[in-house]
Amino acid sequence: MLGLSSNRHVLRLSLAQALAGANSTVVYATAAIVGNLLAPQPSLATLPISIFVLGMALSTLPVGAIIKRYGRVPAFFVGNACGVAMGLLAALALVIHSFSLFTFAMIFGGAYNAVVLTFRFAAAECVSPADRPKALSTVLAGGVLAGVLGPQLVTGTMNVWPPYAYAATYLAAAAVAVLSAGVLAGGRFDYAPKSAARQEGRPVSVFLRDARLIVAMLCGVVTYMLMNFMMTSAPLAMELCGIPRQRANVGIELHVVAMYAPSFFTGRLISRFGAYPVVMVGLALTACAALAGMAGVSVGHFWLALVLLGLGWNFGFLGASAMVLTCHSAEEAPRVQSINDFVVFGAMVIGSFASGSLLTSMGWTTVTGLMLPPLAIGLIGVVWLQWARAGNKSRA
Repeated sequence: MLGLSSNRHVLRLSLAQALAGANSTVVYATAAIVGNLLAPQPSLATLPISIFVLGMALSTLPVGAIIKRYGRVPAFFVGNACGVAMGLLAALALVIHSFSLFTFAMIFGGAYNAVVLTFRFAAAECVSPADRPKALSTVLAGGVLAGVLGPQLVTGTMNVWPPYAYAATYLAAAAVAVLSAGVLAGGRFDYAPKSAARQEGRPVSVFLRDARLIVAMLCGVVTYMLMNFMMTSAPLAMELCGIPRQRANVGIELHVVAMYAPSFFTGRLISRFGAYPVVMVGLALTACAALAGMAGVSVGHFWLALVLLGLGWNFGFLGASAMVLTCHSAEEAPRVQSINDFVVFGAMVIGSFASGSLLTSMGWTTVTGLMLPPLAIGLIGVVWLQWARAGNKSRA
């Protein structure tokens, strides 16, 4: 069990994750649809989500530098400010019918999400090493509330301001970012800023030769990139297939709940069986999501694919994050974690940009079918690392 004091801080992070996760859920549920309304050509419909992911990638290293210099709390509040900016700018873009402004707003949304994803590492620093997998999963479990809150926020506000569909939704997203800041206020989630006497740790070149970190980043890349690849195009694909938006929103809600609900026990599975088997289960579930997407375009097919995709992301991403925690010391944590997130989110940009054009030119079946080769590569990487570790133990 987590200690009382540490547990309090982890639960605070979990609630902040729930509120902040609603913002990203709003983006994934609406940005492609809004893009389709505002974009000068259909192939650009998913560009706002791609820019959202680009904002995540570009923000990871600066966020790591802020954490290293000033600590985690200032970095969290920078993220909240970016969340508010995204909501206000996106609402304004919808009022003035500006695709370019809406796309620009997504940079701030991506920066906010990059900060939010460091919550999992902050939670791990609040507890003993043995409790770190549980702390990781406890924070991500807060996303269950995000999975309900985000889609309901969209459904309840998208037509509140009739001339400007979704404008009220993004104003509500800005308000939720303010609430998240309130939850974080007064919390202590230290990685303490480095003092002059504190050592820097090993150089980056050493980390990049560590097979454990390379495979962890590979699994993170495959899991998160493919989740984003499929998720970016799913709302628009459902719309193009004639599925009502309310039912599409339910699909997004099921997906996000599936992303986070397993977190109530994923940490225990990692503690008991290790990170590698959990990652392999995540890759297998994501492959099942791709096969479900290839099987048909009914509401049931979309919902099943999105649920399996969410489950696969949870096992794969949490397992890969647990692997990263074994690759660094406390002093090295901000650098290694930010490098990992930079690589993962940078790869997501490729998948996000590709999915929109592939969907409009080749269809949903192609988008889902292209997920299978990267999954095979990730699985090979984990099997190879396990084989190499077993070989090293036998020679010891």
